[in-house]
Amino acid sequence: MNNNYRLEVKDGVLETMAAFLRRLLEGGMVDALLVPVRTPTGDNVVQTLITDPTMLGNVDPVAPVLPVNSARLVSDLTATGAVGRLGAVLRSCEVRALIELVKLKQASLDNVVLIGVDCLGTYEMNDYAELTAGSNGNLSTDLLAQAKEGHIAPHEGHQFRVACQMCEQPVPQGVDLALGLIGLDTAREILITASDELAEKLDLSPAEVPAARQEAVDALVAERTAERDRRFAEIRQRVVDMPSLLAEFSRCIRCHNCMVACPVCYCKECIFHTATFDHASAQYFRWATRKGSIRMPTDTLIFQLTRLNHMATSCVGCGMCESACPNDLPVATIFRAVGEKVQALFDYVPGRSLEEELPVATFREDELTSLGERE
Repeated sequence: MNNNYRLEVKDGVLETMAAFLRRLLEGGMVDALLVPVRTPTGDNVVQTLITDPTMLGNVDPVAPVLPVNSARLVSDLTATGAVGRLGAVLRSCEVRALIELVKLKQASLDNVVLIGVDCLGTYEMNDYAELTAGSNGNLSTDLLAQAKEGHIAPHEGHQFRVACQMCEQPVPQGVDLALGLIGLDTAREILITASDELAEKLDLSPAEVPAARQEAVDALVAERTAERDRRFAEIRQRVVDMPSLLAEFSRCIRCHNCMVACPVCYCKECIFHTATFDHASAQYFRWATRKGSIRMPTDTLIFQLTRLNHMATSCVGCGMCESACPNDLPVATIFRAVGEKVQALFDYVPGRSLEEELPVATFREDELTSLGERE
């Protein structure tokens, strides 16, 4: 069972986080840390595997940018057996995607310390680069100053990623260590949730959760839930049949970027990477002759529908698919809108708990009856 502790902020909140993570390495609680680090150019933040505590100076766990959902990275580091004890610093959507991957036997938590951080929102990578170039301050500390009240607004003239605008789970759950930021005066303190054993090793002082924290979290969740519902209603109004769904994906070029970026799309042999869709040249002419015309490239809607069918129950809404799309298709919104309905049928929230079985992966005799009742 985890309890709450207070971490006093000294010399700045990012510096305090770096010092806290350094103690994990120096104290032997982990052998390596996977943690976001600012690039030398300052225009991006990338997950970095660190074993040397002196190299934690530029860490930024709350930087408002998400180049990759790190669940896939933890899978790379653990699927075939981690060499040492790994501390993984993750946002909520990354934690939830990782839990799904563990259920799918694509990652292991046997030798992992999950370190969750409140997510304040992220920009698309190019927007982040532009903002850092024109900012005199630090984007992370600017957002942290807003987090106390739970009303976090993007920089003027920019927007957070669509997935972040409608993310109703900014606080990570089910982690070994959590760094609470929303609803706190982060110029003075950070809320740490940890086991008593870890807290003793880290020399943390017990603390009560400030009432203002829950109020701020609730305010942020309510704001983002309202935006989620607005976007879902809008997409459901537009997509009412197959032609309108095809219209939503009309700019799809079947580049597979969304599939590559998705942390949970893991199939080792994907049907779209086989000869199944490598049609003979003459086939295209036969189709065109029979129908009068065919769109090229073919099979774009089949690709999207196949992915949607595979991802509907496990989509955690991280939005990496939409960020990776070169044509700005509303992939994340469509997948989340469909996923919400499918997940509700099974009373399943992806990434909520390792104890919850994956829908359709386990047969239950009463499943059809219970589904009918929920409908």
